[in-house]
Amino acid sequence: MWEVAAGRGRKPTYAAEKIHTIVDATLRTKPKGMTHWSCRSMAASQGVSKSTINNIWQSHNIKPHRVKTFKLSRDPKFLEKLTDVVGLYLNPPDQAMVICVDEKTQIQALDRTQPGLPLKKGRCGTMTHDYKRNGTTTLFAALEVLQGRVVGQCYERHRHQEFLKFLKRLEQEFPGEKSLHLVMDNYGTHKHPKVQSWLKRHPRFIFHFVPTSSSWLNLVERWFGELTSKRIRRGVFLSVDDLKRAIDEFMAAWNEKPNPFVWTATVDSIVAKLSRCRQTLEQIQPGCTLPRRRKTKK
Repeated sequence: MWEVAAGRGRKPTYAAEKIHTIVDATLRTKPKGMTHWSCRSMAASQGVSKSTINNIWQSHNIKPHRVKTFKLSRDPKFLEKLTDVVGLYLNPPDQAMVICVDEKTQIQALDRTQPGLPLKKGRCGTMTHDYKRNGTTTLFAALEVLQGRVVGQCYERHRHQEFLKFLKRLEQEFPGEKSLHLVMDNYGTHKHPKVQSWLKRHPRFIFHFVPTSSSWLNLVERWFGELTSKRIRRGVFLSVDDLKRAIDEFMAAWNEKPNPFVWTATVDSIVAKLSRCRQTLEQIQPGCTLPRRRKTKK
């Protein structure tokens, strides 16, 4: 069995202490007048090359140029609402339908100032960064969770009047005696007195509200992402009517082969993730509080 003698191999250019200093400076300090370090600014600060900084950051999985956003709910009834909505996804009630409802507001009909170039071998498609605004519309959409079918309608505004019209549309789209469990956010339109009065006359409709700042819990938001990335973001619309036709075409194509979004996260897994987040934030910001799981009395 061959053994490598001590002292063999290429010697490290920088000692472990120097590498630790660079990593510590990256994590705990900021350059003067800036929010984060770059390879060049850190290299100039530490007296090494930018490629050395890049190699050290890669080996320690440090990415100062990247940042992720988050939003934590402060809803005092967070756990109660979370359990209610997740229960609908994982254990839907018998003889009933679960439908996720929301509005995608201020969808802009954007026209590019110049024609773009089409996709070709070796080159991606192009489009101008500047645009001309041709108006906006609001899409009311409802995602039937089991089958993945979407019902949508565009309106000029998103008041309680338009919401009531959309509820009547849902009544026509889902006829029969089955209860309709609607998952939605806490927007004031959804709780308007006239909407509440309409609900009393239509007991089939049962509202379930997600916690505040928890739009990720509404599955129709996932479909809005599909609509934006696959039809709106790269689209060119000469008018609002042109935009509405594009939305209707996408919806019709989607409903030909609907793709339901399957919810898998349990209440316990979500609460556990929030607990880890709470511990991390409390270490950084003492006194920071997040919704805690209530203890049930035995």
